[in-house]
Amino acid sequence: MSEETFLVVKDLHKSYGEGGSYAQVLKGVSIKVFKGEMCVIQGTSGSGKSTLLNCIGGLDSIDSGSVSVAGTLIEGLKGERLSDYRRDNLGFIFQFYNLVPNLTVRENIQVCEFLSKDPLNIDELLAVLGLTEHQHKFPSQLSGGQQQRCAIARALAKNPKVLLCDEPTGALDSKTSRDILVLLEKINRQYGTTMLIVTHNNSIKNMVDHVIYLKDGEIYKDYYNEKKTPASELEDL
Repeated sequence: MSEETFLVVKDLHKSYGEGGSYAQVLKGVSIKVFKGEMCVIQGTSGSGKSTLLNCIGGLDSIDSGSVSVAGTLIEGLKGERLSDYRRDNLGFIFQFYNLVPNLTVRENIQVCEFLSKDPLNIDELLAVLGLTEHQHKFPSQLSGGQQQRCAIARALAKNPKVLLCDEPTGALDSKTSRDILVLLEKINRQYGTTMLIVTHNNSIKNMVDHVIYLKDGEIYKDYYNEKKTPASELEDL
């Protein structure tokens, strides 16, 4: 982790609907994340954590405020410029793996490799994520943990500046969740990838540098861990 401010969110507001269905989800959220950080965003259901991740990822528009990633302001970006922002800066990992069913593991990863001017080496990624022996299998031939490893490799292939993870262990059992978190920790250490992890799991906050807790669309807590617990030692996953 460096002292370079990498992600800056200022006074972010986001609402959905109108009239009787109007709901203000984010109410002036401001955060800073440094380059190379592992940062967890926590909060109860409806607190706004996934909406915040989607606004940073350019998947949701914002009502007011600003989001800057690696010096790029994303508000006002549309169409091709917004696609370029996502392509050049971001990798996405979701609770559900969203793999292309008729492509092999290697081909799923190559989809993102082709999007980058400076991709990571696929053979190295396959080795780091324990997928070398599975690279010619299709998603239906993989376990849930192997599919999530493939989704992580696909997101990393284009060498993103920020990895956005929305409940990356939500569909996995305790042992597989720990394996995936150990991998994310290893990737952060090996590649220096900045990570934002949205999670309901209260244990994951102990392994990261930075914890942000949302409550009713506002920042309730924002702090740094003085001492982190290795992912391999986390309990109650």
